[in-house]
Amino acid sequence: MTVDLSDYGASGDLLSNSDELGRIIRVDRGECDVISEKGTVRAISDSNRSQGEVAPVTGDWVKLIMNPEVGTVIDEILPRKNKLSRRDPSDERVEQVLVSNVDLVIIVHGIDRPLPPGRIERLLTLAWDSQSEVIVVLTKVEERDELLEETIRTIEAIAPEVSIVAVDSANTSDPGLVKIKDMVKPGCTAALIGESGAGKSSLVNALLGGEIVETGEVRSGDKRGRHTTVTREILLCPDGGLLVDTPGLRSIGIWDAQESLKKVFADLEERSKDCRFSDCIHESEPDCAVIEDVLLGVLDERRLVRYRSLLKELSDQQKKTTKRKNK
Repeated sequence: MTVDLSDYGASGDLLSNSDELGRIIRVDRGECDVISEKGTVRAISDSNRSQGEVAPVTGDWVKLIMNPEVGTVIDEILPRKNKLSRRDPSDERVEQVLVSNVDLVIIVHGIDRPLPPGRIERLLTLAWDSQSEVIVVLTKVEERDELLEETIRTIEAIAPEVSIVAVDSANTSDPGLVKIKDMVKPGCTAALIGESGAGKSSLVNALLGGEIVETGEVRSGDKRGRHTTVTREILLCPDGGLLVDTPGLRSIGIWDAQESLKKVFADLEERSKDCRFSDCIHESEPDCAVIEDVLLGVLDERRLVRYRSLLKELSDQQKKTTKRKNK
């Protein structure tokens, strides 16, 4: 059976390389599942590339070659349109690319638990840094409806321009599900991110129309779930469109995301223009407009503290990365 790679997001120049072209739909250690015109093939990535700056990730477009000794091999990783990445939890000097060539990032949060402002700020920074369209989907609305309005207010206060969709994944005719299906058009790649137990896998199953991926229960005490999704895999929707269910994110270390951070804290960035000093860091400088807003009660001091913390995190990360490269 011949596969139409346009269903997997290929267009233009990519299709001209269709004979040797493939898209990685799943990555395991040293091997990848790659969709090509001939179907899904198991491909080996060479050890040097796998440990380098261009290690293959789910979503990559690649060129394949046949090696008589080992089989299908990834010969080249084609330039990425964009990437969704974070700071590697095991090494803060290293970037971890979660998925590449993404069109839509869906931040998933289950309203069976509160949504701390700091968490949604980090998730938005990570998502916007991919240069993709971003929406927030609130799941489990059938469980704790009283938290729905509070959660929406939290998100709107931070990012009023972001679309928020509430869904009941168990209801196949839910208007929220219909809205998301309309957004995940044929050829569109949508990546779902959120913590374990947020309802990502249940949402994926609802969008795919069946029990395709495993779902898990959450602990009743703290509403945390185990990692039912252990790898990032591209799944083709029945009506077109591609979904990437990702493992739950416990750590949301941001990576080289200055512009996205400015977008998340646009209100502080705008107000800082009124500070006396252009390089004001809003701590103890005289005539700081941001601190003035805190003193007047216009700005929540906790939001300013989170902003300064994230700025310091990015600065420290850049210093460590530079030091690592200079070794």
